[in-house]
Amino acid sequence: MIEFDIETEYIQLDKLLKACRLVYSGGEAHQLIDEGLVKLNGTVETRRRAKIRPGDKVQVGSEIIVVKTKK
Repeated sequence: MIEFDIETEYIQLDKLLKACRLVYSGGEAHQLIDEGLVKLNGTVETRRRAKIRPGDKVQVGSEIIVVKTKK
């Protein structure tokens, strides 16, 4: 599990995948999302720029990202 802290209200899904180094490029992130391989809070997410907020859980394969507020 990856814990990812944000200082802003949200982070876009494609940027989160890149920031967590689950992909090397935005294009690779878009491909995973378009293929339905990314889940947001247990549901397949197909919006590349979905707003991910603190408390959300994103899953790619067996990897889970928990988004938190940076304190």
